[in-house]
Amino acid sequence: MSEIQGIISDKPLAETDERARIYRKVMFRIVPFLFLCYILAYLDRVNVGFAKLQMLTDLHMSEVAYGTGAGIFFLAYFLFEVPSNLLMHKVGARIWIARIMFTWGIISICMMFVRSEMWFYILRFLLGAAEAGFYPGVIYYLSNWFPSSRRARVMGGFYLALPVAGMIGNPISGAIMEYFHGMNGMRNWEWLFLIEGIPSVIVGIWTWFFLDDSVEKAKWLTNHEKEIIISDLKKETGNIASHSVRSGFSNPFVWYLSLIYLLMVMGTSAFDYWLPSLIKDIGFASSGKIGLIAALPNILAIVAMLVVTASSDAFQERRWHVALCCVAGAIGLTGSALMGHNAVFSIGFLCLSLMGLRAAAPVFWTLPSVFLTGIASAAGIAVINSVGNLAGYLSPTLIGFIKDQTGSTSAALYIISGCQILAAILILNAGRMIAAAERKNR
Repeated sequence: MSEIQGIISDKPLAETDERARIYRKVMFRIVPFLFLCYILAYLDRVNVGFAKLQMLTDLHMSEVAYGTGAGIFFLAYFLFEVPSNLLMHKVGARIWIARIMFTWGIISICMMFVRSEMWFYILRFLLGAAEAGFYPGVIYYLSNWFPSSRRARVMGGFYLALPVAGMIGNPISGAIMEYFHGMNGMRNWEWLFLIEGIPSVIVGIWTWFFLDDSVEKAKWLTNHEKEIIISDLKKETGNIASHSVRSGFSNPFVWYLSLIYLLMVMGTSAFDYWLPSLIKDIGFASSGKIGLIAALPNILAIVAMLVVTASSDAFQERRWHVALCCVAGAIGLTGSALMGHNAVFSIGFLCLSLMGLRAAAPVFWTLPSVFLTGIASAAGIAVINSVGNLAGYLSPTLIGFIKDQTGSTSAALYIISGCQILAAILILNAGRMIAAAERKNR
């Protein structure tokens, strides 16, 4: 009891061997599983970038049509993300994340039957609707297990799934495109959607049995361990007054963060849907080689994320970490466009850009819980993610349009670089609001 009283006093939470052990236990229980789920979600979302290498020729689609289809996924995200996150708050993470994974796996497999632009658009929209709520749902879910002082590393551990998916998935996708064409009478991109969709269906079923909806329902924690975690979370959120859905929409800082995240996603979406094409434009023709080269920026992004999130938690600083990462992303995109004639330098700048863009996101996502808790946090996180992911439509569509008009992606990369600089300026300008909220909630 004295331990609990110490936790809920006005003094800062003291790090103890017991507390560290408890949070390690929680992290190793739930983060690796969610990490696996995110890898599969990412692969099913972006493998269309590799399918594009042959799919456009087979279906006689334009670059603009591809960019529109790739981006329309995020229009569905925008429409369904907030309702999805509110439903997860109502029915529980176990049921809802299992539903999300199962349905997106089925729809991803159905992409192999695309035969026209219209069906490409329809299935990409349905895929976005099926997946809507997964990422903000996980962010909200993790905020119910870890206090904010530990959250950057936890978010970083989860968000590492993106570069890991790129590191593993790009060579696999490239190999499928290289070696499966014509096998059993199927095209290589049809095999790609089939092979990479099946694991999501299987893991979706597994999710039903594995996840726990809350700390209170976790049978693998002792009562004492539950009390420690719950008390830590209550101390942290006890001074936050807004707990309603409305507060998740009405808080002005939610919309400010939404704008910043939209600008950041302009950069990450460029990589998600155009990295294979950017590498091909540098001068590499083989799908297998493109897949291997595309793994390199993701390997380096893993290192960057580990360093940046650890540094952010160690110094308990968020703004400058996010801003400097955005600036690195901008420098990398600009450098890649300028050095497009030089394969080594161009790929090097792409690596720098992805390192910065990937490392910024997990630190950014520690900020919403500074202002919101409970169902307001679920709504606010979903708003930020859904508005921000409109860039997932804008970015690939912009690149496709400019490439069709000019034959080059350089102008689009300059515009997206400017978005990253603006994001850095806005996040630094938010300093007083963030600092005031953090002081209030300590």
